[in-house]
Amino acid sequence: MVEDGGEEEAEGESGEMPAATAAPPLPRCNGFLPGKEAADGGRAAPAGGEEQPAAPAAAEAMLPTGGGRVETRLSRRRLVVLAVFSCYSLVNAFQWIQYSILSNVFSVFYGVSFTQIDWLSMVYMVAYVPLILPATWLLDARGLRLTALLGSGLNALGAWLKCGSLAPQRYPLTLAAQTVCAIAQVFILGLPSRIASVWFGPTEVSTACAVAVLGNQLGTAIGFLLPPVLVPNTPNDIDLMAHNISIMFYGTAIVSTLLFFLTGVVFEEKPKYPPSHSQAVLQTKPPEDYSYKQSITNLFKNTPFLLLLISYGIMTGTFYSVSTLLNQMIVTHYEGEEVNAGRIGLTLVVAGMVGSIICGLWLDYTKTYKQTTLIVYILSFIGMLVFTFTLDLGYLIVVFVTGGVLGFFMTGYLPLGFEFAVEITYPESEGTSSGLLNASAQIFGILFTLVQGKLTTDYSPRAGNLFLCAWIFVGIILTALIKSDLRRHNVNSGIMNLDVKAVPVDSPVEPESTTLKIQSTL
Repeated sequence: MVEDGGEEEAEGESGEMPAATAAPPLPRCNGFLPGKEAADGGRAAPAGGEEQPAAPAAAEAMLPTGGGRVETRLSRRRLVVLAVFSCYSLVNAFQWIQYSILSNVFSVFYGVSFTQIDWLSMVYMVAYVPLILPATWLLDARGLRLTALLGSGLNALGAWLKCGSLAPQRYPLTLAAQTVCAIAQVFILGLPSRIASVWFGPTEVSTACAVAVLGNQLGTAIGFLLPPVLVPNTPNDIDLMAHNISIMFYGTAIVSTLLFFLTGVVFEEKPKYPPSHSQAVLQTKPPEDYSYKQSITNLFKNTPFLLLLISYGIMTGTFYSVSTLLNQMIVTHYEGEEVNAGRIGLTLVVAGMVGSIICGLWLDYTKTYKQTTLIVYILSFIGMLVFTFTLDLGYLIVVFVTGGVLGFFMTGYLPLGFEFAVEITYPESEGTSSGLLNASAQIFGILFTLVQGKLTTDYSPRAGNLFLCAWIFVGIILTALIKSDLRRHNVNSGIMNLDVKAVPVDSPVEPESTTLKIQSTL
């Protein structure tokens, strides 16, 4: 294991911790296991990488009435953890899109229909829905490190299995390999907000989440760009096509294996000291008090979260559908432009990466979660309309521009949804809330891809895109109805304290024993 350094340990052991006589120990709120839960907090590390204790006044604000101090600091390891996660998330996203952007090539190579090639993308969405609850339980019960190893390990295994499908008539094997990669995705997509909360302070948590999501977006971008270059369409020379595909498959397998070993070296369960006051509060509950079932129940009773769950699913499902069918849409109006279809996809995602970072920085600075989310949603709707009505004008440069505008807002929305969910559901597990958001996205993604694909084939790309526009408009209405209750931000700001009111879940009037109540101390 890579160690954070002796200086951190020496400083941490001499730091002040909550005074036992000033206040009883703080149980953490239901939905987390000690050391595996997160919110955000702390201060940004200085330029030299030294870990700094939080200011006394801020630390004291997190404690119940009675005083005491919590030691919080940032770990130097956090940036390496974030980088490794982003890289193996990138490879997983690359493997998702590498078939769809070459749908005409793989259709010829395997001798199957376009619909069967589309299923190589949709299997990611289908696998996610039934597996997300077990995966989020594993994240809460067994922790961040094991979940990360499963994600990166299955990603490498699926990549190597694809190397065995380098011959026509082996479509079933490549589908099985893609299914393994899809299962790996279940252990990847829910981690950005967890990693950001466990390892990063309050002034950088939204940016860290955006960077973690950006890794996945970058993988999609490379998946749009690289496969058409590596595997040109050579329908009259299947052997050459197989050779070109092998370069792509073996290269992916080698990189994903290297990242699996790096994950084992770099990832730890959590930093030695919590990076934030809300994180410190959530680390003291005994394991036996954890209730995953109760955490899920609490989330589904949270009306703002349910509205976000649907609106996030609509927006992200639209992105999945557009990404999957982009090649078919472009080739319909611009025959023989497979390479430019990939470049348009690259433009869409790279613009979205810029949007993600800008949105993350903006949230860290302003904490205007609902306003930012609603504005980005409206601009995505406008971008989708413009893209729809300019797609068939006959000018590829126009499609590049409109695709970039659409991607900037639509893809930039992804980390906004994660962070907004963590805020309105605190102190529930951010792994669970993120997992449910992604499950919603996969469900909408499957439905939208099937319906848009059918409309595109039977009518035109415009018909399929207008179908998506109608749903995005519904998402705008739902987003406007969300009540902005920034619970985590209030805790980190000292506006709200957690007061222990232990009552049985099924009998709220009995003596204090098992649950926590959040009380505002405005």
